[in-house]
Amino acid sequence: MRHEIDLEKYSIRTDLAIEAIANIKSEIGIKSHIENKGDITITTVVLDEKGAKTINKPQGSYITIEFEDVTDYHNQEEVKQIFSEQLQEMLTFLKIKEDDLVLIVGLGNEKSTPDSLGPLAINNIVVTNHLYMLNSLGEGFRRVCALKPGVMGTTGIETSDLITSSVHGLNPDLVIVIDALASQSVERLNKTIQMTDTGIHPGSGIGNHRKKINKETIGIPVIAVGIPTVVDAVTIVSDTFNYMHKHFSYSKQNINNPLDRLIPVTSINYLKRQYELKKDDKEKLLGMVGALDDNEIKQLIFEVLTPIGYNLMVTPKEVDFVIVKLGEVIGHGINRALHKNITNL
Repeated sequence: MRHEIDLEKYSIRTDLAIEAIANIKSEIGIKSHIENKGDITITTVVLDEKGAKTINKPQGSYITIEFEDVTDYHNQEEVKQIFSEQLQEMLTFLKIKEDDLVLIVGLGNEKSTPDSLGPLAINNIVVTNHLYMLNSLGEGFRRVCALKPGVMGTTGIETSDLITSSVHGLNPDLVIVIDALASQSVERLNKTIQMTDTGIHPGSGIGNHRKKINKETIGIPVIAVGIPTVVDAVTIVSDTFNYMHKHFSYSKQNINNPLDRLIPVTSINYLKRQYELKKDDKEKLLGMVGALDDNEIKQLIFEVLTPIGYNLMVTPKEVDFVIVKLGEVIGHGINRALHKNITNL
């Protein structure tokens, strides 16, 4: 008798809408558009009520910016500019005026490197509300204030409660929330920015569910900005199966190619190659496991790792350096979008 898996038990660990829609067959209620600018890909996903229920995401717009590298100055500047332009478009869509007050919130734990994106981005924000209160705010600058609420484990206070209290005291017209996300793909780590007008559910990607921060809970529009900095062990292992398939498919197709013998194995990038094994070959290579599809493999690995506590959350080894650059991209990009007179930050 075939083993039936209860899919309701499993929560796909991804905060990205483009990954969520990739896992479904139905496109009812989902509109998507892809645009390329050089090496950067911009994907816009719009969910109506049916689409939101299909992928279990809030109804609204999701803009995803995919890039290769931000450690190089020129690449970083290009990503900043595109991120700024997309954020400006979302501000226009939400009808945020130039004299509106904006509260920017950096979520996350400053002492945990992969979770420090929000606080690091706040360090790069140009705050101006105090100048407005002194009648010294120059032309071309918007009223902006910033908040680093920390995490409940150190404050003992729900982050959404702190934000709600700040909103009641300041009466801003918009909240921009910055947070680190979880991805369902190793390829997207530190290489993807997601913006959405649906707000955010802090900690949901790693199973630590906190109160939602959105228009319904705080009463004003909320834009959530995030970058995936972690994946779970299930993702890493299942991705490894896919890379094995690509490796053996490549080897099979090039077994009699004399030129292939001159190429070092370490120089072959399977992520950029369209090699795939047939189902029969997968079964020959991996037996019963090879007969499973991608989702079934992930569910199997989840069943194996979770009960023993080994479904770890993992981040790349260079995250210490990259997270600083990403904080600059988000912080400076927001500055450019909010303040007309800032163009070089």
